[in-house]
Amino acid sequence: MATATRSPNPATPPPSEALDARPARVQFTVDDYHRLAELGFLHEDSRIELIEGDLIAISPIGPRHADVVDRLVEILVPLLVGRAIVRVQNPLRLDDHSEPEPDLMIVKRREGGYASAHPRPSDVLLLIEVMDSSSDYDRGTKLGLYARFGVTEVWLIDLIEQRIAMHRTPNHGIYTERLIRSRGQTVAPTALPDVELDVDALLGPAEPGPLPPPRT
Repeated sequence: MATATRSPNPATPPPSEALDARPARVQFTVDDYHRLAELGFLHEDSRIELIEGDLIAISPIGPRHADVVDRLVEILVPLLVGRAIVRVQNPLRLDDHSEPEPDLMIVKRREGGYASAHPRPSDVLLLIEVMDSSSDYDRGTKLGLYARFGVTEVWLIDLIEQRIAMHRTPNHGIYTERLIRSRGQTVAPTALPDVELDVDALLGPAEPGPLPPPRT
């Protein structure tokens, strides 16, 4: 009994060629990223960050998230006048392919300020991210990136757990020191040890618990 065989389709490339034809990942540089904004593809209010060459859409900022950032600014700015600069949701240039926009940074003062270039990791005294729906992204991708580029101290303010995770001493892409501070405790950055902050003041009022079930 003859065995039927399918003739090769001349229009179908060999497997190796088919693999070569797969769509390639396009990595953007920081210059590409800014050019897209200049051309109008990215609005200045767009919640997008450049992370390792990828354009990452960030979750919208909710009212609790915004309130904590407001609290940080209100508390920190008077304490740091003449000593350091507080920057809110402004870019941090890590390398040619990454320019995240942390919720808040305390950066060194320098002559001329930062009008000519965004801060680099060596300029950062403290970086703060406020976490709610973005917790996996902040705890994983961004924290690892900050450690890899040597940001000396990062605080993750967790609105779900109602606590602050302090990450210090980056070494080979990880933070070797991690401290947790909860309500009723205080926190202070290593670079500014006299700037002691009350965790309750930063987190704001605790969210009310669930309503009791109705009586029957």
